[in-house]
Amino acid sequence: MAADPKGYWRANLRLMAVLLVVWFFASYGLGILWVEPLNQFMLGGFPLGFWFAQQGSIYVFVVLIAIYAVCMDRLDRRYGVGEDSQDGSDPARSEP
Repeated sequence: MAADPKGYWRANLRLMAVLLVVWFFASYGLGILWVEPLNQFMLGGFPLGFWFAQQGSIYVFVVLIAIYAVCMDRLDRRYGVGEDSQDGSDPARSEP
């Protein structure tokens, strides 16, 4: 596929926005806003809301980093950028 800097950045920003919304939901929503309803359930001997506030959001963040790496690798291949780019063009270095 031909290099499309605007399309590349649009896809990159869309991916980051989705992942940030998921992280916000897991950390702020489950760990703070809905902690009381979640505390009715137990996970490893601790109330679920407390667990999300202390550890769950960190685990979600680490998983989201892995998802971002895999998705960006696919996105780079789709737009022909990255380490294995044949034509040397890199939309990531272009101005959006």
